[in-house]
Amino acid sequence: MPPPGAPPPSESLLPSPRDRIRLQTDYQPKNRSALLHALPELARTVVAFVAVLGVLVFVHESGHYLAARWRGVHVEVFSIGFGRALTGWVDRVGTIWKIGWIPVGGYVKLHGQERPQDVPAEVRARWMPGRTFQEKSVGSRAIVVAAGPVANFVLAAVLFAGLFVVAGRPVMLPVVNAVVPGSAAATAGLQPQDHIEAINGAPISTFEDLQRIIEGLPGAAIQLRIQRGNQNMTLPVVIGAQESDGRKIGLLGIQSGAIAYQHLSFPAAIWAGVTETWRVTAETAHGVAQIFTRGQGAGEIGGPLRIAQLSGQVAAMGAASLISFIAVLSINLGLINLFPIPVLDGGHLLFFACEAVWGKPLPPRAQEYGFRAGLALIAGLFIFATWNDLAHLGMFHWFAG
Repeated sequence: MPPPGAPPPSESLLPSPRDRIRLQTDYQPKNRSALLHALPELARTVVAFVAVLGVLVFVHESGHYLAARWRGVHVEVFSIGFGRALTGWVDRVGTIWKIGWIPVGGYVKLHGQERPQDVPAEVRARWMPGRTFQEKSVGSRAIVVAAGPVANFVLAAVLFAGLFVVAGRPVMLPVVNAVVPGSAAATAGLQPQDHIEAINGAPISTFEDLQRIIEGLPGAAIQLRIQRGNQNMTLPVVIGAQESDGRKIGLLGIQSGAIAYQHLSFPAAIWAGVTETWRVTAETAHGVAQIFTRGQGAGEIGGPLRIAQLSGQVAAMGAASLISFIAVLSINLGLINLFPIPVLDGGHLLFFACEAVWGKPLPPRAQEYGFRAGLALIAGLFIFATWNDLAHLGMFHWFAG
């Protein structure tokens, strides 16, 4: 949703999800999408990018739209994309629905979302009493604004749940794919294809279980029960240790590449979709925090070009991988929009929180400066992300000859 009195910003500035979708997009369905797979690479990239971004923006703006209708605010325009309308229509309640020719975002134009002092008297005269955004309570306005990001999180949970029912939930098995030379695993005699079944007699079923337990036991002596071929054996292991974020964690020194797919019942899939959405959200938030506090991973911030490239690559892997990619990007979009930056939904929520505490809106000049600073920050991030995109695409190497 655009800020009052400002043009709607693009909502495609997202951190690259490459490191956070490795498991989610590792589906290997038997039947890939024949249409997408048959398209040339460039055409497939364009089609996939438009489809991915279209779904994300439509769901995000639908959250604003449905919440506005619920709170009694008239919606003047619902737009997917910017620029001149390729097509459009007016529904029975007077909302203009349109598709713009620039498919990198969208917006919902709410009736009376501008501050009364920012518009001429003849415009205010056309406002419908009781249907404008600004005359609603601060709680109702916050609901309308927050509904966009919430819709993105709901979409991710639904998509994950659907995948877990149809394609199965990918689970990384505790099977050794490679052993790091000189590591604790190598010293203990672990070999590729060993299946780790238990630690100190406690059964484990996933590689994540193994990793979580090992990280909490730096330097400890443990017993690993493994299956090697048709043999069961127990190996004594002294766990290695390394520093991470100022604390010691255990390190075994193995890599896993074995993935199984567990088909879930519908009720179990719903809960698993919610928990997976929470997990990806937490990991993404942690990654973003690392970027701003330590500068780690700043080179992975991507914009529309990177999203387009990844969309084409993931689309070639099949429908299940594309759907999981959309789910991860939807979480990114929801999370980014909750950042307390003016011009984003989180910035509006911050202003509403101040209004709720102080009993009146922030002074117009303070809001204006906030929006200017927010636009400058978003513009800077967009330029930085585009620079990263071009670097990843090898454009600077091409210019250098």
